[in-house]
Amino acid sequence: MNLLHCHWLNEPASWKHQEDELHVTTDNQTDFWRDTWYGFQRHSGHIFGCYVDDSLIEGGFTFQLCIEGGFEQLYDQAGMMLLVDEHRWLKAGIEYSDGQSTIGSVLTDPYSDWAMGTFLGNPDKFWLRLTYQEEAIRLQYSMDGVTWPLLRLAPFVIDKPGNQPVFVGAMCCSPEREGLQVKFSEFTLVSSLKKHLHDLS
Repeated sequence: MNLLHCHWLNEPASWKHQEDELHVTTDNQTDFWRDTWYGFQRHSGHIFGCYVDDSLIEGGFTFQLCIEGGFEQLYDQAGMMLLVDEHRWLKAGIEYSDGQSTIGSVLTDPYSDWAMGTFLGNPDKFWLRLTYQEEAIRLQYSMDGVTWPLLRLAPFVIDKPGNQPVFVGAMCCSPEREGLQVKFSEFTLVSSLKKHLHDLS
């Protein structure tokens, strides 16, 4: 995945791109959320990525990256996102909640859910992997870039290639403040790895 071919959705005021690394500082009160519990809609978070080629959508694809950040205030978050439109998307990563950094995901179709759990490793550096194939999303995380436990498996139908663009990329938000600093690296977007569901490699 060549970062020179990537672009922003909701570009932040402060960011820089160095070789294969992306450094971002979030803008004030940025977030992605639709309706559930809170009743509001937010689509102001930052995503840096690219549209997925039709051939990859048809055969399936895997998107992976490394995330490093200092999560300190409520709802600070960074990770990855798959976006079809404002009503259908998935975001995943570390989010600061209940006084700690948690690992979780939000699937919106068209309402947002929120699933999270305790992150047992170092939340300041972790990896995420998203695989789309056979009308489903397999989401994995890693504490070392080697072992990849399952974080989520969810049905998600993307229209036939060419009907609607699909965007994948690095995501970060800070709903209660500005100034969350994040570094993204090791971007890859390839054909689906097609690994067994319980293959942790």
